[in-house]
Amino acid sequence: MGDDGGVERGHAATSQSESARLESTPLVGTPRDVLAGSRPCDNAEVDLALSGTVYFDIVLTGLSAPPASGTEVPAEGMGSCPGGVANLAVGAARLGLRTAVAAAFGEDVYGDFCWETLSGQESVDLSASRRIPQWHSPFTASMAYRGDRAMVTHEHPSPVSEELMAAELPQARAVFVSIDHGLPAWARNQAKGGARVFADVGWDDTQQWSPTVLDRLEYCEVFLPNAIEAMAYTRTGSPASALSALAERVPLAVVTDGPRGAMAVDSTTGESAEVEGLVLEAVDSTGAGDCFGAAFIVASLAGWPLEQRLRFANLCAALSVQHTGGSLSAPGWADIAAWWSRVTARHGGDATLARDYGFLSELVPAQWLPTEQRRASATIGLRR
Repeated sequence: MGDDGGVERGHAATSQSESARLESTPLVGTPRDVLAGSRPCDNAEVDLALSGTVYFDIVLTGLSAPPASGTEVPAEGMGSCPGGVANLAVGAARLGLRTAVAAAFGEDVYGDFCWETLSGQESVDLSASRRIPQWHSPFTASMAYRGDRAMVTHEHPSPVSEELMAAELPQARAVFVSIDHGLPAWARNQAKGGARVFADVGWDDTQQWSPTVLDRLEYCEVFLPNAIEAMAYTRTGSPASALSALAERVPLAVVTDGPRGAMAVDSTTGESAEVEGLVLEAVDSTGAGDCFGAAFIVASLAGWPLEQRLRFANLCAALSVQHTGGSLSAPGWADIAAWWSRVTARHGGDATLARDYGFLSELVPAQWLPTEQRRASATIGLRR
């Protein structure tokens, strides 16, 4: 997802002490399975299946301005992590979903790092993924400044097609896809096997915003565009009008609107909800939209009311921007528990948030322990 999922992107150029404070918390915690005991008796082997490109990301934060030709700009922070489809995969896995990814990985150090991080650290199923010899892993450099970011990407097409790898994904309860180029065959096959299809759409570089793109929602249960995309594709003048138009095309339409929050309509039940954005101090907004999508899928599979799903997704997206990187900034249940303890504190808490997020009281662990999982580190291959 290209938007920030209901998060106000605060000024990224924080001081060094602020960046250190925000990025030092090692909380991820023991994975909590919110679907335990409630999974239906079906043929699904995993909860979520994904396919796409995994990038090796280097993220630079705290730039005062983007570099101009012939100049050098210092960065206050730096992190390395798997990016691309890994953002949503890690976001879902840290919230307890059994997640599988089909992607190509080079047989280089970047590929080693991304594979080991996803498979070993984050417990993502890579059985449908491939290691490709003599092919270097896709790479992205991201620069965060003044609450925004700019990216430079380098990649070569994978010798093994994404569709071929994705066809080997285990049957899932849900899949997440982009409908930019149509609904892929692997996702249609997953849907025929009972998977719920969650979808988004990417930015249209041509600025044509053809309404025919929305015809690709045939197999989709949930569509989660941001407000700009939703209004452009529906030819409407407000997020609410766009949501109404999308609700006629897909059972559950969700429109995210940055700091203004998110809104949704479930046409199958008549349920609708609108929640305000959650504002937290930001270091790097990379992957916030993916965290929103991952959290919304988790809450949807758990069967929560629509308003709770939106609030939970907003919270996870907001927590992610406090750390460097996309995938490894995703919150786990310990992060959520830490935030909830601050909100409900006797002194310095927030009564309004405690009321709005009261459903968390039955979800977060009473105690949590930091784990070996880490935030985005400044380098890779560090000798211990």
